[in-house]
Order: sequence, then C-alpha cells, then structure tokens
Amino acid sequence: MRSGFKRMETFTAGPGRGDVADATIAVLGAGVAGLVAAYELVRRGHRVVVLEADSRVGGRIFTHRFGDGAGPVVELGAMRIPGDHELTLRYIDEMGLSDQLRPFTNVLTDPDNLLRIGSRFVRARDAADALIHETARSCPGAAHRSDALLFVGWMHAMVRALAPREQRDIMRADLAGLLDVVGGLDVTPFLRDGRADLGAAFRRHPELRAACSGRLKGFLDDILRRFSTGMVCLPHGMDQLPNGLARRLPGRVHLRHEVTAIEVRPEGVTVGLATERGPTTVTYPVVLCTLPFSVLRNLPLRGFDADKVETIKRLDYGSATKVGLLCAEAFWNRHRTVGGGSASGGTIRQTYYPAPITDPAGAAALLGSYTIAEDADHLGRLSVEERHRIVVDELTAMHPELRAAGMIQDVVSVAWGERRWSRGCAAVRQGLTGAELEQDAAQAVRAQGGLFFAGEHCSVTPAWIQAGIETALTAVRQIDRFAAVVAEHRGSTAVR
Repeated sequence: MRSGFKRMETFTAGPGRGDVADATIAVLGAGVAGLVAAYELVRRGHRVVVLEADSRVGGRIFTHRFGDGAGPVVELGAMRIPGDHELTLRYIDEMGLSDQLRPFTNVLTDPDNLLRIGSRFVRARDAADALIHETARSCPGAAHRSDALLFVGWMHAMVRALAPREQRDIMRADLAGLLDVVGGLDVTPFLRDGRADLGAAFRRHPELRAACSGRLKGFLDDILRRFSTGMVCLPHGMDQLPNGLARRLPGRVHLRHEVTAIEVRPEGVTVGLATERGPTTVTYPVVLCTLPFSVLRNLPLRGFDADKVETIKRLDYGSATKVGLLCAEAFWNRHRTVGGGSASGGTIRQTYYPAPITDPAGAAALLGSYTIAEDADHLGRLSVEERHRIVVDELTAMHPELRAAGMIQDVVSVAWGERRWSRGCAAVRQGLTGAELEQDAAQAVRAQGGLFFAGEHCSVTPAWIQAGIETALTAVRQIDRFAAVVAEHRGSTAVR
C-alpha cells in the first residue's frame, strides 16, 4: 500500500536527527498500543518510527527477570489476560507464543491460598466458619441464615482483597442491606465446600448488584469478570508479547527518546525530544500518541483545541505498586499452594504464587505485594528500602518460612503512580453511565489535525492489554483514511 504523506523537512537539526527523521509517521510510546500500531502500519506500507523514553519496550507490561535473565520472573505490570480477549490472543498467536499460554489463577481460587480475617490467616478451604462469625458480628441485632452470612462473607472478603479503600468502606456500609437481599434468595447452589461462586450468583440474581452502592457496582463488575472468563498468562514472561512485536520492527524502535513537547501545525506535528545525544525537534506528517494522559498533560502542548486539552487534564488514573521477591525455593508448595493468590490484607493486600514451571527445588519468584489506589500510593511514596522492609515484614508474618537464612535472595518493586513515564497504572472511568463512558472515550481518542491517539486510556474498558490493542487498530484505520485524503489532495501517492 502506498502512503499519501510527503516527508516534511521542517525539523530542527540536532544530535540524533538521522535516527528518527526518516519516517512519515512517528509513534510516541513503545507500550503494546504503540507497538501494535507500528507493526500494522508497517505492514500497510508506511514509513514508521517508534519513540520511547524508557530503556525498554512494553510500557506497563513489565516482566522482571531475576539473575542473569534466565532465572525466575515476576510480573511487575500486566500479569493476566481474560480468555475472551480475542485481539490480545491473536497477537500472542502471531508472535508464536500460543503454546506457552497457561491458566492464571486469581486470588483465593486455590483452596490453599490464605485469607486474612482479623489478625489471623486461614486457608480458603477452612474459612467458612470464620467468615460466618465475622459477618454476623459486623451486623449485630438481626438473625440471618448461615448460608446468607457465608455468601456475604465471601463477597466482603473479595472486596477487601481487591478493591480500593473507598469501595471497601462502601461494602462495610452495604453489609446489612446485602444480607437482607441474600436472605430472600436461595444461594445454596452457589456455595460449595464452604466457598462461594460469586460470578454465577450475580449472573443469576442481578438484584445482588443492585443492592450495592455507588462506585462499588462498577468495581464488582470488574472483579466478577476476572472470575468468570477464565484467565490465562505467559508464565515465562508477559514481556514476550511486546518484545516479539519490537523484533518485527527492526531499526524502527528508538529507546531513550523522551517526548518533551508536541505542537500540531498545518504542515504536520512537531515533536520535541530529549535523547542521549541532546535535544532535537522533528516534524512528521502524522504522529500517533500513545502516551498516558497523566504524562501528556505535563508537557507543552500547542495547537490543541480547548476541549482536547480539558479531556487530557481531567482523566483520572489509578495507582498500583508491586513488590517481587526472589526466594531460594518455592516454599509455598510445601502447603500444596500451586498458584493463585492470598488475600494478605494489611499494607501488602494481595500476594501471588506462580504456577510451577521450573525445578521445584530451585529458586522461585513470589509477587509479595500487589496494591492499588490509596494503598499503592502509600507504598509507592516510600523510599525503595522502606517499601521493601515493610512488605517483607508483613509477608513474613504470613509466611514464617521467609525467616530462614538465605530464603530471600532479592527484592524488586515498581510504583506505577510514581514512575516518570506512566504516572499511574491505568485510566479510571468508574461511576459513568454507558453513554458517558462512550463520550469520554470518544473525546480521548479524537484526533487533532495529523495527531492521533491510542492506548488503554482511549477505551471504554481501560486497564487491559486488549484496550491498548483495540484502540491501536482504530488509530491505524484512521491514519490510513487520513493518508488517502492527503494523497487525493496532493494528487500523488509516491511516498511510502
């Protein structure tokens, strides 16, 4: 396919000019959205360059490889894929990774995962009596059936494990009303071996969702989706997806090229860059921006209309902080824990155990803490040393095996809310109606002249890898149409 773009020579010469100037389309950001877009644009015959501020590709897909890179891995970014995310699975297949896919087990899905109730930890398979007692104590003065207390107890446990503090507070306030609703239903078909199938129950009884207040409804939708679609992962590293895409773009991905300014002009889009060889400015006929709005709004933006600037400024982003440990052995296997996660509560909130894929007697990685929202901000703003100390201390209270000499061999972490090139883990659009979601996402993706937008923040279902991919494909179609208009206007399609 021929491109309708004519190469603009309006850039300011500077160090690194030859690296980035020989393209008609610049993609800003080498996360999954930018890489998929570049991959598809190249396949359509466009001359593309990808500019990334970081020293690696992948964005918020971030696999840490302990040791020399051949050791255990821990996911400090995206770690799971819903089984119905067909676009994500399609690119995994194109990268030759489908045979590596394995089931991902969520928090408390293994009966030997731990659940914090009060100040003690119990195995999920043994938690029924404690949950019944705790729920009854939280709603004194009324008699409730034990099955209703257990069902609501599991709801409360899942929200405590996964939800931000605001939703945890709402859940506590909603307990009495939920017990009244559940008391009028037969929930015994959804209770088995002392545990609750919340997804099946909510699908059968929509009045359960209606009994929840405010933004808790939206968060429950997300929680229940995770437990109903069948999650998968790449246990040898989720980064294999962006790395595979980058390898198919030889010479086109430029790391350590930080965007410092963007100006939309009649003749194209001018991008200011900070590189290892100094600052430079390049004007491209078309730019696709996949930078998070949390980063973009801190840059000088010229030539944007007022509505677009307001959209960029107001979009909320949630935080996430992850802390990974390299352990001398997978000690959790001694207790038959073979995956999933514990609802560890406290400061560390969630702890995930990788499925065994290597020698069980060898070193193993543990995602010791996964926190979101205010909990992530608290950990993320601490020094790295203090963050790691707090997590190890709390984790050791749950897993005394960590006290053994030499058990902890390394600790790593990422605080996405504090990271310079992310300023958050994902866009947040909770509490909006369907129409409001569509409108907000449409504003996010709306082009400015030759400047187009993609990324999870441009989707009505942000946070997932698929959100970045689907918006990238939309942008590719928009850019192709733009190329056709430019070609018709100029009467030439000579430039690829």
